[in-house]
Amino acid sequence: MYFFFSLIPATIGVIVGFFILFTSTRTQGAMQMFGRVLAIWVLILAASFPLAGAYATFAGFPSIETAMQSMHSRE
Repeated sequence: MYFFFSLIPATIGVIVGFFILFTSTRTQGAMQMFGRVLAIWVLILAASFPLAGAYATFAGFPSIETAMQSMHSRE
């Protein structure tokens, strides 16, 4: 379940990363290099979301519903 929820921010990150990469190709000099480095970092961050979601899913963490119920049942 965690894995599927991690795909939403990963998709947004990939879209932003490719937008940054595309716009950096239109510039010159140091700004182009900065845009490429920034795009790579955004894509690495986007790739880390599904990895963290897969780890949480396969490690056997409790489901999101169970965690929310235990949080709200405390009085």
